[in-house]
Amino acid sequence: MSLQNILFAHVKQAVSTEYQVDLEALEFQATRKEFAGDITLVIFPMLRFVKGNPAVIGETIGDYLVNHVDEVKGFNVVKGFLNIEISDVYYLNFFDSIKNDENYGFVSPNADEKAIMVEYSSPNTNKPLHLGHIRNNLLGYSVAEILKASGKKVYKTQIINDRGIHICKSMLAWQRFGNGETPESTGLKGDKLVGNYYVKFDQEYKKEIEALVAGGQSQDDAKKNAPILLEAQDMLRQWEAGDKEVVALWKTMNSWVYDGFDETYKNLGVDFDTLYYESDTYLLGKEFVAGGLKSGVFFKEDDGSVWCDLTDEGLDKKIVLRADGTAVYMTQDIGTAIQRIKDFPDVGGMVYTVGNEQDYHFKVLFLILKKLGFEWAKNLYHLSYGMVDLPSGKMKSREGTVVDADDLIIEMATTAEEISEELGKLDGYSKEEKKQLYKTIGLGALKYFILKVDPKKRILFDPKESIDFQGNTGPFIQYTYARIQSILRKADLNNAVRLSTSTALSINSVEVHLHEKERELIKQLQLFPETIQYAAEQHSPALIANYTYDLVKEFNSFYQNVSILGAENENEKVFRVQLSKAVAQTIKNAFTLLGIDVPERM
Repeated sequence: MSLQNILFAHVKQAVSTEYQVDLEALEFQATRKEFAGDITLVIFPMLRFVKGNPAVIGETIGDYLVNHVDEVKGFNVVKGFLNIEISDVYYLNFFDSIKNDENYGFVSPNADEKAIMVEYSSPNTNKPLHLGHIRNNLLGYSVAEILKASGKKVYKTQIINDRGIHICKSMLAWQRFGNGETPESTGLKGDKLVGNYYVKFDQEYKKEIEALVAGGQSQDDAKKNAPILLEAQDMLRQWEAGDKEVVALWKTMNSWVYDGFDETYKNLGVDFDTLYYESDTYLLGKEFVAGGLKSGVFFKEDDGSVWCDLTDEGLDKKIVLRADGTAVYMTQDIGTAIQRIKDFPDVGGMVYTVGNEQDYHFKVLFLILKKLGFEWAKNLYHLSYGMVDLPSGKMKSREGTVVDADDLIIEMATTAEEISEELGKLDGYSKEEKKQLYKTIGLGALKYFILKVDPKKRILFDPKESIDFQGNTGPFIQYTYARIQSILRKADLNNAVRLSTSTALSINSVEVHLHEKERELIKQLQLFPETIQYAAEQHSPALIANYTYDLVKEFNSFYQNVSILGAENENEKVFRVQLSKAVAQTIKNAFTLLGIDVPERM
């Protein structure tokens, strides 16, 4: 039971006994650092029910707690704030309960609860993954892991946007300029090869526009009439009509891209339980649109197009079927959501990891699914996130100015190598050990830099700034973990088995006195389970990242102020080593939720 829950019951009893008032709610907060105490009861909200001077009320409740609650050893009152001091035995008993728990903070899934499906990545098959996709993947993967740790059953999924005019642009450019080259013949990853032809299309398209404008056409007309664009549009019509040659080329080039994506996902450390393809799902919603027409959810315009009127909900009218009967993105997303529930009947909600430029789209989608009568629609969540910018400016796929995901992963490892060599921290490492460590540090820096920021905020990403062994960075936290591992290797724990319970301090001592830094570190450890739960509720890996940084800061303060291996007696040494070990395990558990590895040496 948490400290707050313990105190809640006793404070209620104190108020009932002393003032004959039954309180339903109490407000607790962390005690401010300038005052003695571990947790503070705010008296002011109680004054609506308990009449009197807030300082006197605080004194009365404080006296009751000291006399009736073993965990409370003292108190002080500052105006309307009762600062409660908790006994060291309470903290030692708590620590004893978690010190050997490798899964501390994690909750096992409840078999009776509905599962959650988390969608992320969802790339187009006309280009490789870039920095924007990295934020998407890291957010979606981390949120899925946090939800799992909070006790939810989770499925990770993506929908691959493998059809449309953008795909045909790459296909047409390859037909015109590729000379039959393949990933094997060029040595390029398939997604990079296809992406090169997407850029090539745009280059040729601009040349044709310039030629048409020079010939007398307006800029707008030239954009519509460029021969290469008209040919790409014709190719899309052929694909939708099932033309064998076009479909065969589409399958071949997409297979190149999928192989490239798989390699990037592996290097990035993310995975999926199931995949959906737009080419399979883009027509799925049509039957539900037809049903919605009959039930009055949708209406048909004179031209035959089908719409949903959301004006009563503060939105506008949204098209769900074109006049020619073809599907739009909304149709596809309606069908995909319904298909997922059919495929996974235990799913009761979904999280869509998609950039904030799609905020309106998902408001509409969720409303339509509710109007169609799906109970699970109330449990849909758009994990909306801001874009990632670079010091050099905004990325543009068509112009080839994106930061390629694979290149960035390599650059991060290279930067980690340069900084590590400058610091001279890797004496005695083999070449292979160094290579693996550079990758671990580089990826840790990248992931932490992105995930420590609230998802809704835009990010300005600077690779060199992210790899710093000081401050709120991944490498700083990794280095602290490695430092603790060094302490554990030096500690002779095997000979301390007889003292393996932290409560030895309280059992073998007449009076227990935790060092202030030990107490603060245990208090920080206590916050981990509730941080996971809150991060799951908020869909925010940033809460986990910044909790971990706070934990590491607290440990480093402990390390600098308290001798661990040089403790005055064996009991203290064992306790401090065990405390360090628990901190390391919590760092590892937290970083697992962020998809970040921790090195044993650094």
